[in-house]
Amino acid sequence: MKLIAAYALLVVSGKEAPSAEEVTAVVTAAGGEVDEESLKTLFADLEGKNIHELLAKGESDLKACAGAASAAPAAAAGAAAPAAGAAAAAPAPKVEEVDALEGGMDMFGGGGGGGGDY
Repeated sequence: MKLIAAYALLVVSGKEAPSAEEVTAVVTAAGGEVDEESLKTLFADLEGKNIHELLAKGESDLKACAGAASAAPAAAAGAAAPAAGAAAAAPAPKVEEVDALEGGMDMFGGGGGGGGDY
């Protein structure tokens, strides 16, 4: 990922076809290390291709994936709806409220009589 990011950064800065040495310089300047095998693979994969077209296609593919991913939870929610209806039919347990001040708690030591000097 850092190699393609460095390559893209060089393209954005005006280099139409950055060299392996330039990509290596960007990565090392940022404190990273370059795996020479990955660098060779990147340049072999990019040979004869336009980075702008590749990025546009990648963006399009991501949008398609995002649309499919958002449809999947909706379908799952629709399938779970009958089960939710059965669970809603079960009665909810009754919860009793407890007053924390019940029992004569008095912060000011007035004996709980009220009417203090507030």
